[in-house]
Amino acid sequence: MRTSIIQFAPVFGDIDENIKKIKKLTKKIKTVDLIVLPELASTGYKFRDRDEAIVLSERLQNSRYLEFLSSMASKKSCYIISGFNEREGEKLYNSSVLIGPEGIVGVYRKLHLFWDEKKIFEPGNLGLPVFDTEIGKIGMLICFDWMFPEAWRILALKEAAVIAHPANLVLPYCQSVTPSYSLVNRIFIVTANRLGTEENLTFTGNSVITNPKGEIIAYGSFDKEEVITADIDTELAANKMITPENDAFKDRRIDVYGNFGMLSDSEVL
Repeated sequence: MRTSIIQFAPVFGDIDENIKKIKKLTKKIKTVDLIVLPELASTGYKFRDRDEAIVLSERLQNSRYLEFLSSMASKKSCYIISGFNEREGEKLYNSSVLIGPEGIVGVYRKLHLFWDEKKIFEPGNLGLPVFDTEIGKIGMLICFDWMFPEAWRILALKEAAVIAHPANLVLPYCQSVTPSYSLVNRIFIVTANRLGTEENLTFTGNSVITNPKGEIIAYGSFDKEEVITADIDTELAANKMITPENDAFKDRRIDVYGNFGMLSDSEVL
């Protein structure tokens, strides 16, 4: 699977300008299976309040941003994942949308809201889905979800080979932690971070792709809008063996420490 991250600085509040930016950057991509964009890529991040976020939100249906991504996915015969300011009724969600050549495949809504997001968005209510696509099983997390190892583990137990992670990271920790999450769960992680500054927030760039060995296989700059690409073999994520005698999942001693709210083995199967 050829995977590309579009690392860029969204223009706050200007969906049309952000579509133009994405178009320009994706012209550099000739062949690709999966494109991952940052969190809230269509609108930018730092809403003054919930009212402003509502004005800039879109519904899954009749969204000009998602229609643009669907058209691009169809033309390039690929899958695209992007952060999205989703409105459902009177509720707002910090969402990530998976789009394929035929249109929307699925949605994930951010579970762990960061800082002022709690005043704007509803906590995610769709759980931790894994989507079975033609290019492999894909899960999604968003930004601050990285802090919670249970989320990564559940997606891995559900056999996600790749976890796409749209982000607007401002803390300096995540990019150093994701290789460890890749290693202990034996999965690929694609963290698509944004860059730039909005009000008092400076975003850290350095988008990263990591493999099941805990290795960084692609890394972005701190301050450059760019396309970051890596070829990944999703079959490697099916192999949970650390040594010939040690399976990272089967060796878990859940009889001792339990699952602590995670799926039981019977639920995973």
